[in-house]
Amino acid sequence: MSPGPAADRHPAESLYPSGGRAAPSGAPQHTPFSEQLKQATWSAHEDAEGHGFTRALLDGSLPREGYAAMVAQHYFAYAALEEVGRALADDPVAGRVVLPGLFRVPALERDLAVLYGADWRGRIAPSPPTRTYAARIEQMAGDPAGYVAHHYTRYLGDLSGGQFIRTAAGRAYGLDEQGGTAFYDFAHLGSLPRFKAGYRARLDALELDAAERERVVRETRLAYQLNVEVLADLGHTYARGTAA
Repeated sequence: MSPGPAADRHPAESLYPSGGRAAPSGAPQHTPFSEQLKQATWSAHEDAEGHGFTRALLDGSLPREGYAAMVAQHYFAYAALEEVGRALADDPVAGRVVLPGLFRVPALERDLAVLYGADWRGRIAPSPPTRTYAARIEQMAGDPAGYVAHHYTRYLGDLSGGQFIRTAAGRAYGLDEQGGTAFYDFAHLGSLPRFKAGYRARLDALELDAAERERVVRETRLAYQLNVEVLADLGHTYARGTAA
């Protein structure tokens, strides 16, 4: 989803995460879990990154209202993601990745106030694909390992490919981290490459057996699919001139 050197395009490290070449889902147990996720979700990552809506956003041809609509859909997804995250903060599996410094809802609220005005809450609604996506995230309150899949898919993407979107939106719409692209501002985390390396180390340290790892891989693939469906719905309205 995001452009950039192939070496730094991890699935969760673009709009969504993944990088490297496809590998069999049954990767050896000694392979770091973060690498298993990256390899197993590469094709899904390419689908999301190559979507017409994403391309229009990155090349500056997407209208401002299309960008605003995407931010609105992010709001509903992240509200669910962070509500479940707070509930699982003490879980020995999910709690390893629940880091308050990543929480995006306050930043999204600032962006929406700029994009829609002070009455933004009454002007946005989740699309049907976003409702489906948020409902799946909410189900992860009972599946901590599955929650990790959704956390990985969204936040690592924000930290990598999301930075390209931040630049593109700033250039196309005259927005900045004070409002409009605050969602992509992670300056408080310091070095993003260092932070991402630490996040991968947390994934690698999760105490999951081979079957549990495979289940997380499957849920990560589903998370990608749900994200692509949200993009497809947005593209139908705002990027009709591009191929999906």
